[in-house]
Amino acid sequence: MNIGELGRLTGVSTKAIRYYEEIGVLTEPDRSTNGYRTYGSETLDRLKFVKDAQMTGLTLAEITTILDQRARGESTCEHVRDLLEQHLSELDSRIKTLRKTRSALAAIAERSRALDPADCLDLNRCQTISPMDVLADHGGTVASELHNAPRSHAHNH
Repeated sequence: MNIGELGRLTGVSTKAIRYYEEIGVLTEPDRSTNGYRTYGSETLDRLKFVKDAQMTGLTLAEITTILDQRARGESTCEHVRDLLEQHLSELDSRIKTLRKTRSALAAIAERSRALDPADCLDLNRCQTISPMDVLADHGGTVASELHNAPRSHAHNH
């Protein structure tokens, strides 16, 4: 099959397929007499695996380590399990941070309901976000993400 057909069957763009070849995720394909790339079913299977592995959160570098182990005839189950557990741990950490951020934002939103826009006179800070003790109570995780640019603004209640 040609690169276009391979792309259609896998949902991977031809540009990505060429990139995967360039970095060694896919082996260099055979060429037809007119110079076009030609692919066999083994490339189709490999590309489907790459796409499935990416869906689990594995990086191309990690996928390459799996493919290299398989090419050497080694079992990859333990390696893949270790990679997936590492990704789960990282995801749990990000979820914990997101929960803290959500909690801080909810506290600020709740506090903002009681504020009077007429009291917001400081052009450098928004009373909705200040005082900063609201953020400090939640680890300060959202301080840099909330609006604090010096400009006048209106509050919607």
